Amino acid sequence: MAHRLLKVNEAIRETLSRVITEGLKDPRVGFVTVTGVETSPDLRHAKVFVSVLGSPRDRQQTLAGLQSSHGYLQDRIAAAVRLKRTPQLEFLYDDSIDRGLRIEAVLRRFEPALADGGTPVTGQDDDGEEGRE
Repeated sequence: MAHRLLKVNEAIRETLSRVITEGLKDPRVGFVTVTGVETSPDLRHAKVFVSVLGSPRDRQQTLAGLQSSHGYLQDRIAAAVRLKRTPQLEFLYDDSIDRGLRIEAVLRRFEPALADGGTPVTGQDDDGEEGRE
């Protein structure tokens, strides 16, 4: 990815993070972290990845609130970031934190066996087939 596009992505991410935290009044929008932005090379579209603290219902409401505020958010980007055109924003849930937590939980389950120098019990033989009795 071009260095300029990386700078644009970061500038948009920083602007959105600040505006959502300080200036967005939509009650549906809960605790949100803008985790990343991917702008198309022609600057017409930007995927905005967000992490939302709360239940799946909170997540849906927050994404709906962000999407309905996209016009306001685009205006704030236009005022803060000097671009030829301001991209259309599409808000997407970033599940990487959820995936990381699931991986961490699995690793913790195997941690005692690994700490003892043993191998974790997975229910499979060395050749990957289920053990038979």
